[in-house]
Order: sequence, then C-alpha cells, then structure tokens
Amino acid sequence: MIQKQITTENANDGQLRQLYETAFPKEEQIPWDDLVRLIGEMHLDFTAYYDYEKFIGFTIVYPRPSYNWFWYFAVKEELRGKGFGQKILNQLTDKYQGQSCVLDMESPRQECDNKEQRLRRHAFYLRNGFRDTNVYRCWDDLEMTIMMTGSGTFTMQNWDEIVGELRKYWTWDKK
Repeated sequence: MIQKQITTENANDGQLRQLYETAFPKEEQIPWDDLVRLIGEMHLDFTAYYDYEKFIGFTIVYPRPSYNWFWYFAVKEELRGKGFGQKILNQLTDKYQGQSCVLDMESPRQECDNKEQRLRRHAFYLRNGFRDTNVYRCWDDLEMTIMMTGSGTFTMQNWDEIVGELRKYWTWDKK
C-alpha cells in the first residue's frame, strides 16, 4: 500500500474531498477549506492511501504529546469490507507504536438509522486494540463514543483539552 502525505499544497484532490464529504455526517465535518487550512496550522498528519494508483482512503491524525487523536479515517465505500481499512489501521498504529491514541466515533449505543454500521465500526476498533474509555460526548443529537489504545486513561477533561486546542484554530456555531 502506498502512502502519500497531504499538505495544504496538494490537498485539493477531488477524490479526497469527495470521500471526506460523503463518509462523515455533516455535523462531524469541518468545512473543507477550513480543514485544508488546519493541516498546516495544527500540523495534522493527513495521509492518503493507494493500492498502486487506485485511491483507497485517508486518515487525519492530530499528533499530541500525551496521545494522538485519530480524527478522521475513511475508506471508499465500494472498497469497504475488503481488508483495506485493516491494512490502513495497521500502518497507522505501526506509525504511532508505543504512543496512546484516541478516536471518537458515532456511538453504537445510540438509537439511530445507521446502528448496524456503528456496531460494525465499533467491533472493528475493538478487534484492533482499541478499548472503550466510557467517555461520551454529545454534539446536538449525535452521541460520540471515545475509544483509546495504549496505556493510561482518557477523561472528559482530556476531551475538553483537545476541543480547546481545536478552538484556538477553528470555531463552529452551536445551534
């Protein structure tokens, strides 16, 4: 699998943007132009993955001293369930080996239209070494489950710190 580092200079790839805008619910998205700006300002690790020339997906990680925030992880819909997500996650966890990593995902315990998808995603992360932190965060009507790898614990205070750091670079309107 080939990795390509995405920077503010090469981020305007239509495939990246299309996957970003279709893989995540609108309420989880930062507007694309703002996200591209944040790549440099927050020193985000934005990586695209290819099987030879074929675009597979991408990850965006916010590296931090105490733990890395696996912010976005997407595989093209028609390639899901074919092992590509597993390969990408293996490369990503190898890259951050020995470091604690956290991610937030749509909670599988919340009643919703995509509950089965959430349960599969949750099981995928559990199989790959993540564990539930029992920290949940709500954005409007969307509950997020926080998962973690590595040592230590993750608390609501840790979440508030991450969000506080993000707010230094970008703010969103709360309805």
